[in-house]
Amino acid sequence: MAHSIEETDLDKEKQLDEVQVEGNNEFTPTFDFSAAEERALLRKQDLTILPLCAAIYFLCYLDRSNIGNARILNSTTHNDMQSETHSSQYQFNIALMVFLVAYAIFEIPSNILLKKLRPSRWIAFLMFSWGAITMGLGGVQNFSSLAAVRFILGASEAGLFPGLVYYLTFWYKSDERSVRVASILASATLAGAFGGAIAYGIGHMNGASGLSAWRWLFIIEGAPSCVSSLFVLFFLPDYPEEHFKGRQREIALARLRVEGSKRHHRSMTWEDAKTTLTDWRLYGHYLIYFGVSVPFSSLSLFTPSITAGLGYKDLRAQLMSVPPYALAYVTQIAVSWSADHFNARGFHSAVFALIGAVGFMALVTLPVDAFHQRYGCLILASAGSFACIPPLLGWLSSNVYSTASVGLAIAINVSFGGGIGQIPGVWIYPKEEASLGYPTGHWTNAGMLLMVSAGAAGLRVWYGYKNRKLLREANGQEVRLFRL
Repeated sequence: MAHSIEETDLDKEKQLDEVQVEGNNEFTPTFDFSAAEERALLRKQDLTILPLCAAIYFLCYLDRSNIGNARILNSTTHNDMQSETHSSQYQFNIALMVFLVAYAIFEIPSNILLKKLRPSRWIAFLMFSWGAITMGLGGVQNFSSLAAVRFILGASEAGLFPGLVYYLTFWYKSDERSVRVASILASATLAGAFGGAIAYGIGHMNGASGLSAWRWLFIIEGAPSCVSSLFVLFFLPDYPEEHFKGRQREIALARLRVEGSKRHHRSMTWEDAKTTLTDWRLYGHYLIYFGVSVPFSSLSLFTPSITAGLGYKDLRAQLMSVPPYALAYVTQIAVSWSADHFNARGFHSAVFALIGAVGFMALVTLPVDAFHQRYGCLILASAGSFACIPPLLGWLSSNVYSTASVGLAIAINVSFGGGIGQIPGVWIYPKEEASLGYPTGHWTNAGMLLMVSAGAAGLRVWYGYKNRKLLREANGQEVRLFRL
């Protein structure tokens, strides 16, 4: 079935491109350009959109994960968020979970709206929304208001990450995407690092103007998103054919003729949806991403709590949450570049998921009072877990061929994995297990990463088999192979 879907989608794209060439003179079918010209164009694209996209996701992740810092900020004086909202451990976890429920529900419609309304407008709207809602979290007084505001925050943030991944498919070929996704996703690890440092500083504002420090944390971290949304509205380019002029525009269009998503392609139809939903190989990708989302979620929300359980208290626990994210940042970039360069996304994902699993298993098997050794294992587990994600996303987007299907597949992947898959991460680090070293959370994450490793290896073998079959059936003719 993969073969027939591939051929159908490629034929549709070629027909649409031919219509566009004849009707609008978008580019010459036989247009030639040098490798140096393509590299220059890529550098210009990278400098134009990647810093802005990374900054957007940095602010998004800062605003979604700061509740983990607020939960324990100044807890020794009972001025932390959980105490002042009179929430039990169970209720607070519900507030964390409803965010993810909204996240899963709203991702697919958001990706459809991104293409209909233009990326700059939709992303700017989302950004202003989540910034204002984050500031609103600083005013919640009880569990009910906390849960309600977190649900609305999840709805506003849901479309950003799958939207950014989809957005990149309009600008980059399949073998260029993983490292670009990593540069954006790595800003989340950077936000985790800065979030701990920022919380450490804001923790000293406890009682300023009559507000607890955790309230200031939401107000101060939400405001930049609101202000930055105006910058995104006016400066984020929507599509390469609109942004570039002259020869650079022709190069941008020609190099993406087969592999890139197209602005002029029609929006999602029921036929596109049916084709994507019945392409069963994609469910292998979704299942793997589900597995990696559990450690991603739990580390995002509970790293300050985990470091507190390693013997670091109060504000120092916030500060010690920085190094795991810092190393994960570097690892993500390096692994993603290598995965794209060697066309080995499955291999890299399998290896680093295994490394992350080893880190979590070591965390739970070492003596509870071996604080330094267990802290080193937390850093290893974080680096392995986060490094898997960009290659997995690049792998999926490079093996779906029509513009509409790419948007839907990415949204389903992040909705199923990033939304539903993150829900277990909310529950696996119960506060009462702090003195035991959080064995439930560490074993669960280790098991999920072992599943990711096995799944990525299995999918890599399957794609290799399908590629050999495609080559045999091609009889010497050129054929588009699955990315590995």
